[in-house]
Amino acid sequence: MLLLVAADLVAVSVLAFGIYFPRHHRRDLVAAFLGVNVGVLAVAMVLGSTSVGIGMGMGLFGVLSIIRLRSYEIAHHDIAYYFSTLAIGLLAGLSESLDLLHIGLMLLVVGTLFVGDHPRLFPRYRQQNLRLDSAYTDEDALRADLEVLLGGRVVNLSVRSIDLVNDTTQVEVRYVVPAASRAPKAAKAAKAPGSRTERRVGA
Repeated sequence: MLLLVAADLVAVSVLAFGIYFPRHHRRDLVAAFLGVNVGVLAVAMVLGSTSVGIGMGMGLFGVLSIIRLRSYEIAHHDIAYYFSTLAIGLLAGLSESLDLLHIGLMLLVVGTLFVGDHPRLFPRYRQQNLRLDSAYTDEDALRADLEVLLGGRVVNLSVRSIDLVNDTTQVEVRYVVPAASRAPKAAKAAKAPGSRTERRVGA
């Protein structure tokens, strides 16, 4: 059991301190990942030592999977890290002994996030939520203006709202920046005098 606890702590430490924090720099979520992992590990170990067994453990995983964090909206990659810390805790807590299968599954979880969240994976792709100071009813005109503003090729856009009274458009856009320039022109536009474009969420 001590080996299981040690393996769990090593895996979640690599996930939180070695992968997540160097890439996203959110100290609060590091504490959340560690707390969730150790809490699930402790509860799963107690459940595994009683007659309820694995069935109750999977039920616990199902309950935890529907918990919503209502304080603020978190990104999808943060949710992936939450589920990974849960999975690692359950793998260690519901196991009777440390074997190659459980070690391999923990390494698989950590390795999947290492690759899937690597900054070199699709590095030119960006996502922005913008509020523009014009009401666009023509999607082609909106796309053309966004490509000039962002300095990249728009691959997908979704209009959230159009306010004809206040002359504004809220849009979510995904785009690809040129290989030669990683700094989109939108950064310059946002700093330009008289610009009323509001950038809500960065990629």
